[in-house]
Amino acid sequence: MDDFNQVQESDFEKLGQLRDYFASYRTLPSYSYMQQLLNLRSKETIYKLIARLKLMGFLDTAPDNKLSPGKRFFERHISYATVQAGALTAAYSDGGDYINIDEQLVKKPSITELVPVKGDSMKDLGILDGDTVIIQKRPIANEGQIVVAIIDDKFTIKTLGKENGKFILIPANKDFDVIRPKDLFEIYGVVTSSFRTY
Repeated sequence: MDDFNQVQESDFEKLGQLRDYFASYRTLPSYSYMQQLLNLRSKETIYKLIARLKLMGFLDTAPDNKLSPGKRFFERHISYATVQAGALTAAYSDGGDYINIDEQLVKKPSITELVPVKGDSMKDLGILDGDTVIIQKRPIANEGQIVVAIIDDKFTIKTLGKENGKFILIPANKDFDVIRPKDLFEIYGVVTSSFRTY
């Protein structure tokens, strides 16, 4: 196998630089700028690198012949090692795998929406003020699911429950009261995940 097809260890370093560029500018650099960005001397070296990254699924070509992210471009490394949130344990490195965060968190893109959280009525379930919840927009939910509901034209996030045959909205903080809607309320969506940044 010649160096055109042989994956090189430095390819992943270069891929990291392309990912950083994309994160900053939401586009990939031109071939000529890529040569400067990646500190590669010849255009032939760039073409071979791009060919290898395309074979691995990290890069693709858009219909207008411009370079675009491939299916694996947004994969992130996930370690097989765990980090303890309790007692300290020995650190070790035992490899890992790659996952696409979007594929993990967004199962149905056409009905998925990100909603910022304000307030701490769900803190006991780990949903804190400033977090972002990922919801699937749909008007029906099951008892026990965390939902974003609309009551009197205002959003709220609570666990959907039932009491005496009627739906109620249950907070996950003892300082907040259970909401017992007197009139009909609307379920905006079901929470599938949440995340926060620091």
